[in-house]
Amino acid sequence: MQEDITDNGNSRSWLERINQFFSSGPTSREELKELIRSLKERDVIDHATHGIIEGGLQVAQMQARDVMIPRSQMIAIRASSTPKEFLPTIIECAHSRFPVLGDDPDEIIGVLLAKDLLPLILEPAKMERFVIKDLLRTALVIPESKRLDSLLRDFRASRNHMAVVVNEYGGIAGLITIEDVLEQIVGEIDDEHDVDDDYLIKDLGNDEFTIKALTPVEEFNQHFGSELSDDEFDTIGGLVLQRFGRLPARDESVTFGGFCFTVLSSDGRTVRLLRVSPATEESEAATDSEMV
Repeated sequence: MQEDITDNGNSRSWLERINQFFSSGPTSREELKELIRSLKERDVIDHATHGIIEGGLQVAQMQARDVMIPRSQMIAIRASSTPKEFLPTIIECAHSRFPVLGDDPDEIIGVLLAKDLLPLILEPAKMERFVIKDLLRTALVIPESKRLDSLLRDFRASRNHMAVVVNEYGGIAGLITIEDVLEQIVGEIDDEHDVDDDYLIKDLGNDEFTIKALTPVEEFNQHFGSELSDDEFDTIGGLVLQRFGRLPARDESVTFGGFCFTVLSSDGRTVRLLRVSPATEESEAATDSEMV
């Protein structure tokens, strides 16, 4: 009969250990995380699987306010606007869903799907008779405190992919999509509108750039003619995290090396996307005061 659990890599012994662990039931979330980390160290599960499990556990503790797109960054349409007024915005940002607001900026009328506007292209006459309310879908409205695991269930049940987040006073605080929630579990989900890996640095004009956090420091220096050190970290994201000393939230900025770095995207575990612009005296002063 096989001895108790051994460390010789025998898969059966590990299965017995997992079975033994769960038969008695984990007594805490930390015990579960410890087992998962142990399985990863033993190569029973790979890095990607470990990240997904950790992300799933983390989502259960996060709320909508933690990952929502803030109101200041929302792209919304006014119900009183005409197609000629809002179509350029839809084409430019290339989103598939847009919250529609009434005369009151906190009045949520519904959600407009870009695909529902396609008939207007084929039948221009419909443009003259267009009434936006005829095309609206019901908006899913949730509080800032909504837990992400519960929200994911709501998305599945209602078949909605986007929700409008409201604060305690009923005002719009932001919006959140199903992609925002899933990215907390599996990491960043790139689509055709994201910055491609082949283009780590994208020029936005007006001395502003979007860069992947994984951009090598050496490549950044070559592009901008800078002299950032890569002695401790190989990537720009590593330097940014070092300056913050913690995982920054979206829209937080830090200045060093003559540049201002603003966080555009993160997945709850690391920084993903940054906006870079030349540092100003004000941004340098603000960073210096925060670091004191």
